[in-house]
Amino acid sequence: MVVDMSQPFSVYLRKPRSDDKEALVAAYERSSGLHQPFTFAPENIDTYINQANRYLACIKETHVIVGTLNISNIVRGWFQSAYLGYEVFAPYQQRGLMYQGLLLLIDEAFTKLNLHRLEANIQPDNIASIKLVEKAGFIKEGYSKNYLRVGGKEWKDHERWAIVNSHWQGQDSAGI
Repeated sequence: MVVDMSQPFSVYLRKPRSDDKEALVAAYERSSGLHQPFTFAPENIDTYINQANRYLACIKETHVIVGTLNISNIVRGWFQSAYLGYEVFAPYQQRGLMYQGLLLLIDEAFTKLNLHRLEANIQPDNIASIKLVEKAGFIKEGYSKNYLRVGGKEWKDHERWAIVNSHWQGQDSAGI
Protein backbone atom coordinates (compact mmCIF):
# COMPACT_ATOMS: atom_id res chain seq x y z
CA MET A 1 0.00 0.00 0.00
CA VAL A 2 1.28 3.43 -0.91
CA VAL A 3 -0.04 6.28 1.22
CA ASP A 4 -1.03 9.27 -0.89
CA MET A 5 0.58 12.01 1.19
CA SER A 6 -0.88 14.69 -1.12
CA GLN A 7 -4.40 14.07 0.16
CA PRO A 8 -5.71 16.61 2.68
CA PHE A 9 -5.23 15.08 6.11
CA SER A 10 -6.95 16.75 9.05
CA VAL A 11 -4.58 15.10 11.54
CA TYR A 12 -0.84 14.95 11.99
CA LEU A 13 1.44 12.73 14.07
CA ARG A 14 3.89 13.97 16.65
CA LYS A 15 5.94 12.55 19.49
CA PRO A 16 4.50 12.92 22.99
CA ARG A 17 6.04 15.53 25.30
CA SER A 18 6.11 15.82 29.07
CA ASP A 19 3.51 18.61 28.90
CA ASP A 20 1.07 16.08 27.34
CA LYS A 21 0.80 14.01 30.53
CA GLU A 22 -2.26 15.75 31.96
CA ALA A 23 -4.13 15.67 28.64
CA LEU A 24 -3.30 11.98 28.12
CA VAL A 25 -4.39 10.95 31.61
CA ALA A 26 -7.68 12.84 31.11
CA ALA A 27 -8.15 11.27 27.64
CA TYR A 28 -7.70 7.76 29.01
CA GLU A 29 -10.08 8.46 31.89
CA ARG A 30 -12.87 9.74 29.65
CA SER A 31 -12.28 6.86 27.20
CA SER A 32 -12.27 3.92 29.63
CA GLY A 33 -15.74 2.81 28.52
CA LEU A 34 -14.58 2.85 24.91
CA HIS A 35 -11.28 1.03 25.55
CA GLN A 36 -12.17 -1.63 28.08
CA PRO A 37 -12.01 -4.60 27.95
CA PHE A 38 -9.72 -4.28 24.91
CA THR A 39 -7.05 -2.11 26.48
CA PHE A 40 -6.32 -0.15 29.64
CA ALA A 41 -4.65 3.14 30.47
CA PRO A 42 -0.87 3.00 30.91
CA GLU A 43 0.28 2.41 34.47
CA ASN A 44 3.26 4.78 34.17
CA ILE A 45 2.61 7.84 32.03
CA ASP A 46 6.29 8.88 32.04
CA THR A 47 7.41 5.53 30.62
CA TYR A 48 4.54 5.67 28.15
CA ILE A 49 5.39 9.09 26.68
CA ASN A 50 9.07 8.18 26.42
CA GLN A 51 8.52 4.98 24.42
CA ALA A 52 10.42 4.91 21.16
CA ASN A 53 8.11 5.16 18.15
CA ARG A 54 5.10 6.37 20.18
CA TYR A 55 3.05 9.00 18.34
CA LEU A 56 0.05 11.16 19.08
CA ALA A 57 -2.58 11.80 16.41
CA CYS A 58 -3.62 15.44 16.69
CA ILE A 59 -6.14 17.60 14.84
CA LYS A 60 -4.28 20.11 12.65
CA GLU A 61 -6.52 23.09 13.43
CA THR A 62 -6.71 22.70 17.22
CA HIS A 63 -3.74 20.42 18.05
CA VAL A 64 -6.12 18.36 20.24
CA ILE A 65 -4.91 14.78 20.84
CA VAL A 66 -7.43 12.36 19.33
CA GLY A 67 -5.48 9.13 19.75
CA THR A 68 -2.17 7.43 20.17
CA LEU A 69 -0.28 5.01 17.94
CA ASN A 70 2.94 3.10 18.41
CA ILE A 71 5.31 0.81 16.62
CA SER A 72 6.93 -1.64 19.02
CA ASN A 73 9.22 -4.63 19.18
CA ILE A 74 11.08 -3.76 15.99
CA VAL A 75 13.18 -6.69 14.82
CA ARG A 76 15.82 -5.83 12.24
CA GLY A 77 18.00 -8.05 10.07
CA TRP A 78 16.18 -10.45 7.82
CA PHE A 79 12.86 -9.86 9.62
CA GLN A 80 12.41 -6.04 9.42
CA SER A 81 9.09 -6.25 11.24
CA ALA A 82 7.26 -4.69 14.18
CA TYR A 83 3.95 -4.57 16.02
CA LEU A 84 1.31 -1.86 15.81
CA GLY A 85 -0.69 -0.51 18.73
CA TYR A 86 -3.23 2.31 18.86
CA GLU A 87 -6.16 3.81 20.75
CA VAL A 88 -8.63 6.52 19.80
CA PHE A 89 -9.92 8.79 22.54
CA ALA A 90 -13.57 9.72 23.13
CA PRO A 91 -15.28 11.64 21.60
CA TYR A 92 -13.16 11.33 18.44
CA GLN A 93 -14.00 7.73 17.47
CA GLN A 94 -15.74 6.89 14.18
CA ARG A 95 -14.77 10.17 12.50
CA GLY A 96 -12.00 8.84 10.28
CA LEU A 97 -9.31 10.59 12.31
CA MET A 98 -7.57 7.40 13.45
CA TYR A 99 -7.72 6.07 9.91
CA GLN A 100 -5.75 9.13 8.80
CA GLY A 101 -3.38 8.69 11.74
CA LEU A 102 -2.89 5.02 10.87
CA LEU A 103 -2.07 5.86 7.25
CA LEU A 104 0.53 8.37 8.46
CA LEU A 105 1.97 5.75 10.82
CA ILE A 106 2.18 3.16 8.04
CA ASP A 107 4.08 5.71 5.98
CA GLU A 108 6.43 6.30 8.94
CA ALA A 109 6.95 2.55 9.39
CA PHE A 110 7.67 1.84 5.74
CA THR A 111 9.53 4.96 4.60
CA LYS A 112 11.38 6.25 7.66
CA LEU A 113 11.84 3.06 9.69
CA ASN A 114 12.29 0.94 6.56
CA LEU A 115 10.15 -1.90 7.87
CA HIS A 116 9.00 -4.75 5.67
CA ARG A 117 6.00 -5.80 7.77
CA LEU A 118 3.71 -4.31 10.42
CA GLU A 119 1.47 -6.61 12.49
CA ALA A 120 -1.61 -5.76 14.55
CA ASN A 121 -3.12 -8.25 17.00
CA ILE A 122 -6.75 -7.50 17.75
CA GLN A 123 -9.34 -9.13 19.99
CA PRO A 124 -12.09 -10.65 17.80
CA ASP A 125 -14.84 -8.64 19.53
CA ASN A 126 -13.12 -5.34 18.76
CA ILE A 127 -15.02 -4.82 15.51
CA ALA A 128 -14.14 -1.12 15.14
CA SER A 129 -10.43 -1.91 15.36
CA ILE A 130 -10.71 -4.74 12.86
CA LYS A 131 -12.55 -2.45 10.42
CA LEU A 132 -9.84 0.19 10.85
CA VAL A 133 -6.90 -2.05 9.96
CA GLU A 134 -8.83 -3.75 7.17
CA LYS A 135 -9.63 -0.36 5.60
CA ALA A 136 -5.94 0.57 5.85
CA GLY A 137 -4.93 -2.52 3.84
CA PHE A 138 -4.06 -5.05 6.55
CA ILE A 139 -4.84 -8.71 5.79
CA LYS A 140 -6.10 -11.21 8.37
CA GLU A 141 -3.48 -13.92 8.70
CA GLY A 142 -4.64 -16.01 11.59
CA TYR A 143 -5.89 -16.50 15.10
CA SER A 144 -3.83 -16.67 18.29
CA LYS A 145 -5.39 -18.43 21.28
CA ASN A 146 -4.67 -16.82 24.68
CA TYR A 147 -2.30 -14.42 22.92
CA LEU A 148 -2.05 -11.54 25.38
CA ARG A 149 -2.82 -10.87 29.02
CA VAL A 150 -4.71 -7.63 28.50
CA GLY A 151 -4.18 -5.11 31.27
CA GLY A 152 -2.50 -7.84 33.30
CA LYS A 153 -5.96 -9.24 33.98
CA GLU A 154 -7.04 -12.00 31.61
CA TRP A 155 -5.55 -13.91 28.68
CA LYS A 156 -7.36 -12.95 25.49
CA ASP A 157 -7.52 -14.51 22.05
CA HIS A 158 -6.48 -12.24 19.16
CA GLU A 159 -6.74 -12.14 15.41
CA ARG A 160 -3.45 -11.49 13.64
CA TRP A 161 -3.56 -8.80 10.93
CA ALA A 162 -0.57 -7.58 8.93
CA ILE A 163 0.46 -5.29 6.13
CA VAL A 164 3.61 -5.72 4.06
CA ASN A 165 5.63 -2.93 2.49
CA SER A 166 5.27 -3.73 -1.19
CA HIS A 167 8.15 -1.36 -2.01
CA TRP A 168 10.61 -2.86 0.44
CA GLN A 169 13.81 -3.74 -1.32
CA GLY A 170 14.77 -6.64 0.96
CA GLN A 171 18.07 -4.98 1.79
CA ASP A 172 20.82 -7.03 3.29
CA SER A 173 20.81 -6.67 7.09
CA ALA A 174 24.32 -5.23 7.06
CA GLY A 175 23.06 -2.25 5.07
CA ILE A 176 20.25 -1.40 7.46
